[in-house]
Formats: sequence, C-alpha cells, structure tokens
Amino acid sequence: MGYDTARTEPQAAASDAAGRRRIPGVGGWGRDRRGHNTWRRGLLPALFALLLACLLAFHAEVPNRFGNFGSLLESFLPWVGVGVPVLLVAALVRRSATALAALMVPVLLWVNLFGALLTSKGGGSYDFTVVQHNVWAYNKDIPGTVRVLEAADPDVISLVEVTATALPVYEHDLAAEYPYRAVEGTVGLWSKDPLVDTAPVDIRIGWVRALRTVVETPQGKVAVYVAHLPSVRVNFDNGFTANQRDASANALGLALAAETLPRVILLGDLNGTMNDRSLAPVTSQMRSAQGSAGSGFGFSYPAEFPMTRIDQIMTRGVTPTHAWTLPRTGSDHLPIAAHIEL
Repeated sequence: MGYDTARTEPQAAASDAAGRRRIPGVGGWGRDRRGHNTWRRGLLPALFALLLACLLAFHAEVPNRFGNFGSLLESFLPWVGVGVPVLLVAALVRRSATALAALMVPVLLWVNLFGALLTSKGGGSYDFTVVQHNVWAYNKDIPGTVRVLEAADPDVISLVEVTATALPVYEHDLAAEYPYRAVEGTVGLWSKDPLVDTAPVDIRIGWVRALRTVVETPQGKVAVYVAHLPSVRVNFDNGFTANQRDASANALGLALAAETLPRVILLGDLNGTMNDRSLAPVTSQMRSAQGSAGSGFGFSYPAEFPMTRIDQIMTRGVTPTHAWTLPRTGSDHLPIAAHIEL
C-alpha cells in the first residue's frame, strides 16, 4: 500500500508539471517556460505599436531636413495603419496582453485621423460637376479616355499633361459636348459654358503648367484654376526630392490668395496629398472635395494599384456635395470627379 502511494504521488506531481509546461507549449495565456506571464512578454511588438502611434500622432514633427522624409511620410500616412494587423498577429502569437493593449493606441489614433473618410459623405443637391484628369503624356487611348470622362456628364473637364501632339485629338473629341476651351502650355479646361479672362499662372518652373479662367455659369461667375505641380522623386541618394514642387505650391498659393472672385475651384495634379505640409500654401485656403464629400480615400495614383491621392479637386466659396473616382483610362492616374453646389 505504501509502495503504491510512493509511486502515485511522484507521478501526479510529474503530471502537474507536464500540464504546466503544456499550456505555453500550445500557445496558452499562462506563464511561459521562463515564468513570464501574459503582461511580461511581447514587449517588442508593444514597442513597435507605440512607435506607430508616435508616427500618427506626431507626423507633423518629423523633419523635412533629411530627404524631405516628413512629406514622404505624410503622403502615405494612411498606410501606416498597415502595421496594425502585422503587430496584431505578433501579439496573438506571443499571447501578449501588453502588446494588445499597446496596439489600441495606434488603432484609436488612425481612426481619429482617417475614420471619417471611411463613411459616405456624399449627397444633396448640386448644379455643377467637374472632372479632373492627368491624362498622361504616353496615353495610347485618347478616344477611350474621353468616353470615360464624358460619361460623368461634367460641366467642365480639366486635363493636365496634354502634349502638343495629343492636344488636337482632345480638341476634336471634346468639341461636340464642350465647345469652350482654355489651354495654356500642357494644361487645359473644356467647358459647356463660356470661358473668359483666361491667362497662364506662373508657378515658377520655367514653362506653363497652370492657368486661371472664369466659367460663366447660369449661377454666376466661377474662377477655375488648373494646375500641374512638378513631380517628386523618391531615391536612395536624395530621399524625397520635392523642392521644386514646394516652390510651385507656394506660388500657386499666392495666386489663389490674390483671387478676387468669391467662388473658386482648383483642379489639378498637385503631386502631393492634403496631409503633405509642403502644400499648406494651397491646402490652408482651399477645401478638399474628397475630404468633405467623398467616400473612402479616393486614391488616384498609380492607376494599377492606387496608393495615394495626388490629384485634387479643391474649392472655396462653393459646396462640394459628392466626390468620387472614375474608371481607369489609358493614363497612369485615375480620373476624379465632384458635384458642386454653386
């Protein structure tokens, strides 16, 4: 009897020990083999979660001195949220309550910054429709592009990156529905209503890539600007090279500030997003149609897999009531459109 007891007690103890070892072995939430409980492990995912939170909360403090990294971050700021599901997997694998708690910080910050964009804000009356498109200098399907743009039934169509070779084709294909046009350099506006006082806008790049014209709508005059700011480049040597774009944004901002008409619409490829601090001379005095009346982020570039919205419709003195992207054309950008109440 005593012999049996001596055997069963050690066996029971071994079974308990095995049981305690087995829980972390299958990924349980108890102590792991080093004795760490769920609050003491997963510190590395928790640290990365807090770093994500810092990028979201203090993106405006990231300096532009080194490769314009601050502007680069702000151009793709919504994509910082991609790190959340990655860290969530890491937190679950580690069975870390600490990492899960830390992950709530970037989640709440992301929702605060971008959650409103995920809801549909469009609706209401409108009396003016605009379409903006960077048609791409190497577009091989101009007739197809025109069909997509006209399908939105806009009152005006803004085109940038129009080459001298392509211009006669656009003029011919748009003439029937849009008899009025204003073209300066490589940008143009086609309109159903008369255009007056057309002039180039100097955005300090050495050639014409912006214009200002006045559309005489049934509701009155509207100043319309069409602009194509210089491109930016991302490379390992110089980082996010955007100095020329930034200088042009400042010049465009000065032109908009000097506008005397109360109703203003800006259409164009600004090669920057509404979050990019370097576009503040423009964005500080204009309202984004997508931000106020769109649904989703409205990414427009690149057309194959849109990751950012560098094509913009902005307004002042009028009310956007709906904003959306159009189907893909022969361009490397998606066209964008908006309904506006004048």
